[in-house]
Amino acid sequence: MSKIIAIFNQAGGVAKSTLAMNLGYHLQDFGQKVALVDIDPQASLTLFCGLEPFDLKQTIYESLLLDRPLPIHSLESMKCDLIPSNINLSGAEIELVSADLRDFRLRDTLESIQERYDFILIDCPPSLGILSYISLVAATHILVPIATQYKAWMGTELLLRTVKRVQARANKQLKLAGFVPILYAKSNSQDVRALQAITEYLGQVGHIFAPIPRATAFADSVEEHLPLALYQSRHPAVKPLKAIADYCLKNL
Repeated sequence: MSKIIAIFNQAGGVAKSTLAMNLGYHLQDFGQKVALVDIDPQASLTLFCGLEPFDLKQTIYESLLLDRPLPIHSLESMKCDLIPSNINLSGAEIELVSADLRDFRLRDTLESIQERYDFILIDCPPSLGILSYISLVAATHILVPIATQYKAWMGTELLLRTVKRVQARANKQLKLAGFVPILYAKSNSQDVRALQAITEYLGQVGHIFAPIPRATAFADSVEEHLPLALYQSRHPAVKPLKAIADYCLKNL
């Protein structure tokens, strides 16, 4: 059975889609079969991977609400697959309220493809709404990107309460893969202090990965629809990204 990792933080602007894209690439580079699942109505991961969300006739929305087969797009450059999203998914938050067995919709939908992949990475929306909740119910693990800023790490208490709520009833097997400090600038004293606080406080809860530096190269690489390792292989951020994939492969 595949490992299903929900990349989740209720805060926006913490590079969830960028992390999903790059982690997926490095996992497949280690010989793993990988699927990326975009369950964010903003569809950033879909766009980053080179698809135009507004042109898609079928997305994860139709699979969740209409029980249609998952639309799987092969990403030639990344050598992994993508299940895309678009703005239609924004309506799912309302439609799922009255849907039968709503908590398990994504879990049941992904069951049809689990045997095909070693890893399935879910790019969650920046909220604590139903789409994020069903992602945690479907996942085997949660990976939390967290900006190295005071406000960002202070907000993790609510996130952890949500995880515990899922673990208590809907998905007792859900495990924490760890926290990824991201958008880190070692020349910024606030970032340094925030990283220290993340390490001391959240290190008691789960694994803390090496920080991923803030870099304009990320924006440049997604503009080319490429993971950073293919766009600029010697960039300093490649090493910690690859280390996350190595850890997931060996420890999850």
